[in-house]
Amino acid sequence: MEDEYIMNEPPIDELRAKVGNKFLLTCLIANRAKELSNIYFAGEPVEKDPKVIAIAAKEVYDGKIVADKSVK
Repeated sequence: MEDEYIMNEPPIDELRAKVGNKFLLTCLIANRAKELSNIYFAGEPVEKDPKVIAIAAKEVYDGKIVADKSVK
């Protein structure tokens, strides 16, 4: 069964609480989405356009992607 990624899941407020602030959350998701985009679109064409931002948000929510808060 294919995972369905919907932009209202996971909730933004819960993501912000996990990461710390909206700016850091935005940067984290954008960087991961760019990595995913390069992976998906570097190879052969995919049948269905992946929702890389939703996938990145889900990875942050699941704790697979963690912000390095020591960088200032």
